[in-house]
Amino acid sequence: MRILVAEDEIDLAQALKMMLEMQKYSVEMVHDGEDALFYAESTHYDLILLDVMMPKRAGIEVVENYDPTEFIHQC
Repeated sequence: MRILVAEDEIDLAQALKMMLEMQKYSVEMVHDGEDALFYAESTHYDLILLDVMMPKRAGIEVVENYDPTEFIHQC
């Protein structure tokens, strides 16, 4: 399972990544909403964990602007 963690608190993001990887998940991290949206639309993820308050775009904005067909068009 591939997971994207979008969290601007670096220590928390690293802790989440470590715990998920211990459970054998593949994890990528980003630290702002712009990167979260870019990654989400560029790569297939089974799960995206979004912080609500991040720099550049809030997690809610990422969800509102996310277009799952973007990834499909690139395949």
